[in-house]
Amino acid sequence: MTVSQNLAVAGGAFVASLIATPLATRFASRIGLVDQPGPLKPQASATPYLGGIGLAFGLGLGTAIVDPWLLVPLGMALALGTVDDVRPLPPVARLLGELAIGLVLAAVVSTRFGAAGFLLVPAAALVLMNGFNLLDGLDALCGSVTLVGAAGFSVLLTGDTRSLALALAGAAAAFLVFNRPPARVYLGDGGAYLVGISMTALLALAWAPGVPRSTGVGALAVIALPVAEVALAMLRRMRTGRSLFTGDRDHPYDALVRSGWRVGRTVAVYALAEMLAVALALLASHLASKLAWVVLALTVLGLLTAGLQAGSGSRNQKPTDELST
Repeated sequence: MTVSQNLAVAGGAFVASLIATPLATRFASRIGLVDQPGPLKPQASATPYLGGIGLAFGLGLGTAIVDPWLLVPLGMALALGTVDDVRPLPPVARLLGELAIGLVLAAVVSTRFGAAGFLLVPAAALVLMNGFNLLDGLDALCGSVTLVGAAGFSVLLTGDTRSLALALAGAAAAFLVFNRPPARVYLGDGGAYLVGISMTALLALAWAPGVPRSTGVGALAVIALPVAEVALAMLRRMRTGRSLFTGDRDHPYDALVRSGWRVGRTVAVYALAEMLAVALALLASHLASKLAWVVLALTVLGLLTAGLQAGSGSRNQKPTDELST
């Protein structure tokens, strides 16, 4: 696609989500699908869910251009998360649903791994769907990381696959108009799962047959931040003897806010961290394969170290039966 066509995709996604998000917000308020303040919910008042539906309208534009079949796993992710928003599902049911969505994505997107892709793609889907759900804990946090990561993929990828990344970036930018502090709408599990499976699709496309291996390695750096969030959450919950399915407010961003940081400053730091990861991803994509893996390892190590330092002073909170924030 030409530059003007790419800009049209991004602009169309932005406008579509800009129109759809407030409509989804009003619908969520009307049916009572709102996030109430509580021990794991730091907002001051009830906030509507279903922001993911608004984001989906813009994202669907680029998805249909790249491969209409991709709408199937994306729609499944949105549906699974929205059902969980309406009536929380048992953890096992959520995990099985996420793996099923990953299998469908593996059937839609071909990777250089052949049959092994039916193991690797679902595994990546499981991690990223939960990773972006974990990031959806502060106003504008998940949306900002999504915007930067999608923009990074739009530079990393080429051809029509770039349209998917641009559509996600445009939709995320529109969602942030309504999700900036104080948020008027949340992504909800539906939106977080949709973002996670979209990022999984972009990652898989970076490992498609014929794509340089260094591009795939660079793509791993783009998604290193949500992966690090999952790793830190698992380590934290195992260390405290809590179930992996138990939510908490001990994420690195929670610790920063408790230490006195403003929400906006915390979100900016996360966005800058994702920008750095994207910059390293682009660097890795232009290096020989072995050097690209070194850059990836340094990226992951840096994010994990920063996360551990930020969360070192966090306080344990009363657990709840929720695998999210």
